[in-house]
Amino acid sequence: QVQLVESGGGLVQAGGSLRLSCVASTSLGTIHDMAWYRQAPGQQREFVGSINRRELVRYSDSVRGRFVISRESARNTAYLQMSRLKPEDTARYYCKVDSILDVNELSTWGQGTQVTVSS
Repeated sequence: QVQLVESGGGLVQAGGSLRLSCVASTSLGTIHDMAWYRQAPGQQREFVGSINRRELVRYSDSVRGRFVISRESARNTAYLQMSRLKPEDTARYYCKVDSILDVNELSTWGQGTQVTVSS
């Protein structure tokens, strides 16, 4: 069963925008933090930003002011609105969800969606 699905990636020119979506299955239980990470070829996966159940957000320095994270808790969905994209934003973007199912704490990753920014 697919538990986490990202979508919205694609090819965009520098300066453009994209919006990524992350939909979590209800089988994951009560969703707490929803986070975005990215990984470029040959690089380590890095934190992009996160949003908790109270909609408090955190961003990495590299995207603050250009990216906005939001969520619709009723739909178990998080969004990553990316603006003023740069070629260095090119990466595979992953959603990570922390949830509680019964008494178990889960941390679940999606398969990722590719974002390519051309110069």
